[in-house]
Amino acid sequence: MIKINLVREGRAVRGTGVAQVAAVQSTVVVATPAAPTNINNIIIVVFLVIGLLAAGGYWWYYKGKLAQKEETVQQKTDEAKKLEGIIKEVETYQRRKDSLQQRIDLINQLKQNQKGPVRIMDQISKDLPDLVWLDAMDISGGRIALNGRGLNPNAIALFIENIKRDPYFEEPSVGTVALASSSPTTYSFDMNFAFTYAPKTTVPPAGTPPTTTTTTSAAPAAQ
Repeated sequence: MIKINLVREGRAVRGTGVAQVAAVQSTVVVATPAAPTNINNIIIVVFLVIGLLAAGGYWWYYKGKLAQKEETVQQKTDEAKKLEGIIKEVETYQRRKDSLQQRIDLINQLKQNQKGPVRIMDQISKDLPDLVWLDAMDISGGRIALNGRGLNPNAIALFIENIKRDPYFEEPSVGTVALASSSPTTYSFDMNFAFTYAPKTTVPPAGTPPTTTTTTSAAPAAQ
């Protein structure tokens, strides 16, 4: 006959349960402190991700800015090259213009020199009165030297007066007026004077007699 001590078994079972509960409690107690550590790790990972995203966004933003600046620099460089070409063309055009202007000035000067003697001869022919003619005329250094003849001294004097009044001529320097021939009677003369291509101030036309003022007084009454 077998006897079983239920009290002991019950105690044993109860003791086992207590041990299990204690073990579970100890497990819970041990596992509880690990929760904050996991949260910290998660927070650190989140911050790392945020930092990486911020760094990536910063890098992408400034990469775009750098690309814009490089594009602007390239555009400015291209514009500078175009302007450099335009400046060279302008300089070439300016050199051609200066060369052409020099040629034009030379041509105008030659024309002026050609017209000068013609104008002088035309003015002298206008001032030359009847009964007077020229034998020689020399133009040099802005001065004119004349040699001529006239049928009478009055005609020669009128020619000298016309030269004085001409706006293109200066005061003439008269040399000699002498009898050159007696049959027919002719007189020779020579003179020289300076000339200008620009007329002087307006003077009375050649041959215009000077204005005279005549003063009259009343005759005394007869006594």
